[in-house]
Amino acid sequence: MSAKVLERFPAGSPRGSWPAEEYAAARRAEGEHATVVMDLNSDSFLVVLRDQGED
Repeated sequence: MSAKVLERFPAGSPRGSWPAEEYAAARRAEGEHATVVMDLNSDSFLVVLRDQGED
């Protein structure tokens, strides 16, 4: 998968807080193909912009 990282969020957010998901939802509302993935090496959530040609 080729993707562009839009933003990084630490995995240790307060309980009930989903900043990466909220950020990705805002990008999707603007028509971008944003999704959230976990980067295990850095223990963070990445909001990435996927290539439109991929499923």
